[in-house]
Amino acid sequence: MAATDSASPAAASQSGLEPCSKDQSEQAGPLPRGYSLVVPVYRGRETLPLLVERVERVLSGLGSPYELVLVNDGSPDDSWSVICQLAPRHPAIRGINLMRNYGQHNATLCGVRQARFDVTITMDDDLQHAPEDIPLLLAKLSEGHDVVYGAWRERKQGFGRAFFAALTKRAIAWVMGAGSVRDIGAFRALRTDVRRAFASFDGDDVLLDVLLSWGTTRFAAVQVDEAERAAGTSNYTFWKLARISLLVLTSYTTAPLRLANLIGLVFTLFGAGAFVNVIYVYFWLGSVPGFSFLAATILMFGGVQLFALGIIGEYLARVFNRTARRPPYTIGQTTR
Repeated sequence: MAATDSASPAAASQSGLEPCSKDQSEQAGPLPRGYSLVVPVYRGRETLPLLVERVERVLSGLGSPYELVLVNDGSPDDSWSVICQLAPRHPAIRGINLMRNYGQHNATLCGVRQARFDVTITMDDDLQHAPEDIPLLLAKLSEGHDVVYGAWRERKQGFGRAFFAALTKRAIAWVMGAGSVRDIGAFRALRTDVRRAFASFDGDDVLLDVLLSWGTTRFAAVQVDEAERAAGTSNYTFWKLARISLLVLTSYTTAPLRLANLIGLVFTLFGAGAFVNVIYVYFWLGSVPGFSFLAATILMFGGVQLFALGIIGEYLARVFNRTARRPPYTIGQTTR
């Protein structure tokens, strides 16, 4: 059973800047039972028609209302035009066009905030996530979990790419405090109410999985098969994966600053020990090599400086995180 709202060609041209619209996430009272499927769209012109067909076939068989929230993330092809063409023929579709490309997590956050039903499902637009596996995630979610990931049994990637992708996911899981979930990905089912934990989040560096951990610790995963990409190639290059890893370590945890503190403390103790050794040599052996004395002094004071800079950096990071209020996305158009 599809959502009852209808879309028309005239509605597809609705426009207006809506930075970080949070109307649905701030809705009072319980959400109606049903499923909101959120898909961030980037270069999805070729896959969208088949994706919508397969998703509707699955969701219509679940016996509850549903909607398809398609978020066009500044795609350079005519993905938005395809969404506008599909909307009148599929009343469940709600199309959202962002002002520019903000990134997969930002676009997904937009869709999650716009979801109208009590369960939200997210997936990519390339059909590597099989819509037919959605019931597996929902069954696991019904066991009392708040977020369930669809983890691939086997990745069809080269060793280097698979290694760095796994490393990035482990870093995210560590920051989330979800050590039991190692294969974090874009294929998820979650209780929509979890979004209340990050309703006020306005930063532009978004990692949805970390935001979800602000509202729950009940994570789980089910094994699914990776399907062949229907069209195009992955947009996640080595450098993008490295950037995400850096984002995880600098925007959602103070671990690097504390590491700097620890390094500074170690060098301080080492320098102090070297200085004591120089004093011992001077009084008991009667000579002090100039280089040893200079090296000990530099080590000691260098360590103290690193230790102090680490503490200052800790406070600067907290101030920055609280004052940076760049919106994670801006809505330009919607289909209704």
